[in-house]
Amino acid sequence: MKRSLPLAMLLALGLAPTARAANEADYKAAYAAAEAASKEAAGLRNQWTVTVSTLAAARKAADGGDFDRATAAAKEAEALAKASIFQAASEKEAWKAMEIR
Repeated sequence: MKRSLPLAMLLALGLAPTARAANEADYKAAYAAAEAASKEAAGLRNQWTVTVSTLAAARKAADGGDFDRATAAAKEAEALAKASIFQAASEKEAWKAMEIR
């Protein structure tokens, strides 16, 4: 008995999106978003040092032409900056629960 993939499965595999390499435009967009979030965190006086170093790593990777790594680092920096913004907002009121009454 001959086994073969059904036609629908073959079509689905053929139409599946493929991963593509990041380009300079992808990096620039990701870096701009990360930098904006980092500036917002700095404005809240809660900018994490790891965010700054991750942004520097993204810039260094982009300068070397590795836009895949640069884009990934920029997205990681944006996530870190957003986490620090969340932390600043949550701790703005959370300290009251720690206050001795």
